[in-house]
Amino acid sequence: MSTSRSRRALVVQPYVPHYRVPFFERLATELRSHEVDLTVAHGEPSAALAARDDAAALDGAHLLRQTSFRMGRRTLFWRHLSELASRADAVVLEQALHNLDAYPLLINPRSAPAVALWGHGRTYNKASGVLTRTLNRRLTHRADWFFAYTQGGADHLAAGGFPSERITVVRNSTDTAPLREALAAVTPEQVERFASDHGVVPERTALFLGSLDESKRIPYLLEAVQHTARLLPGFTLLVAGDGPQRPLVESAAARHKELVYLGPVFGRERALLGAVAQLMLMPGLVGLCAVDSFALATPMVTTHWPYHGPEFEYLEHGRNSLIVAGGPERYAEEVVHALSRPDLLARLRDGCAVDADRCTVREMSRRFAGGVLRMCGA
Repeated sequence: MSTSRSRRALVVQPYVPHYRVPFFERLATELRSHEVDLTVAHGEPSAALAARDDAAALDGAHLLRQTSFRMGRRTLFWRHLSELASRADAVVLEQALHNLDAYPLLINPRSAPAVALWGHGRTYNKASGVLTRTLNRRLTHRADWFFAYTQGGADHLAAGGFPSERITVVRNSTDTAPLREALAAVTPEQVERFASDHGVVPERTALFLGSLDESKRIPYLLEAVQHTARLLPGFTLLVAGDGPQRPLVESAAARHKELVYLGPVFGRERALLGAVAQLMLMPGLVGLCAVDSFALATPMVTTHWPYHGPEFEYLEHGRNSLIVAGGPERYAEEVVHALSRPDLLARLRDGCAVDADRCTVREMSRRFAGGVLRMCGA
């Protein structure tokens, strides 16, 4: 009597950041229930990724031997995964031209394993030349499947000729369940104590939560805070985060009482900030912070800017966020308008609550698993 072996799926990543661990754990469980064994393999983070200081250990993950090369301004990587790939029924690779290990799997004649790419589907937050776009498109079209972060990336791929029936939209997210639970546990007494300790009026308080780097348009934010404070006396922005532009924030906080710098904030402390603040201010790059905004029920105010991440698509002006066209003064006017309209804030919070239920790591893993199963023919 013959027995069939479990199918095997291999997901290859540059490294495993903390925020991806719950996703991979859920994905493994989801696939196991369909008799598909998941292996996550990764290399060492590049210098730029290592600077994020967010690498995590994932039980059962394989650390790959990795070689790097310099070619002009680019760093190319070769991760030695041939043995793992040869045993897999489906291999999922990062969509990135600098991963040389992807080329043999994508260019060789189509045979087992099936090969998928996982990524944005298009370039979002930086300019790219014609040659880069052409090479990226041709390499992508060699894949058997594509896992797109968002619907916009999937639409871009389909418009370029990639078969829509071989695209899975995963709806990129993080595990916000602990943050939502912590928010629900915050008491009015805790909010009152925080407000007293920091000299803020919750009804006139906003929050910045993220990296303090160039992509977040920190100078724009600081100027907008000054305009907002002039228009709305008692306004305060709480800034939680760290990064290269931290000195700009610290200097401004030392000179202006409407800016309170809290340093890096994690876990339950972030929930308390969400309970205190009415809005999240993010004039620069919007990525997964959109999901944090939903989980904290703290509507985001952002800008029309060409370098947002894919998750910017989750925002809808007037329903779960405000998206402003113009400079810091116009941005400040929109913030003041929102803080002066309890009905508007309530509507935006309702929108955040709806999308907090839609953008979850549970839903992401379910969608991803569905794509892997179709790749495996399961």
